[in-house]
Amino acid sequence: MLYAVISQDVENSLAGRQAARPAHLERLQALRNEGRLVIAGPHPAIDNNDPGNAGFSGSLVVAEFDNLESAQSWADSDPYLKAGVYQSVTVKPFKQVF
Repeated sequence: MLYAVISQDVENSLAGRQAARPAHLERLQALRNEGRLVIAGPHPAIDNNDPGNAGFSGSLVVAEFDNLESAQSWADSDPYLKAGVYQSVTVKPFKQVF
């Protein structure tokens, strides 16, 4: 089943994001290589595809997991969470219609 991992950043998270980004992307690449990743990306903090120093306000990942518990466990081990980039992470089932 698909699950949405919806993360909200702390304020001024850009430096923390940059530091933890390689490890964060490595995990996403693993999901992609396994054919489980549907979509992933950050939410720009301003209405611009390249927010520059404004940074990002959070992230969205939609991926396939065996169950909610495994999706939550995956989200709980995100390098951004461990680095203090995320202030909150919500994981919930997602039904893709289109």
